[in-house]
Amino acid sequence: MSEKLTYILPCPQPQVEESFAVYQTSHQFYYEVQKRSEFQRHCEWYDVTAEENRQQLQRMRGELNIMQWFRRPSKI
Repeated sequence: MSEKLTYILPCPQPQVEESFAVYQTSHQFYYEVQKRSEFQRHCEWYDVTAEENRQQLQRMRGELNIMQWFRRPSKI
């Protein structure tokens, strides 16, 4: 049976293997570029969000803390 399969399935041509290698390399390259771009966008978003959170924290620290009026002084 295996002898018959060699006639049905021809061996891959070297040119096809080379073309596939070029395709695979370019696919990996573009995949890497895409992932790095996504990571760069995430880092930029994170920096902007972190700065907004810092500014919001500073504003909150400057506001009156109304909840402090309702706390009872602790007796130690």
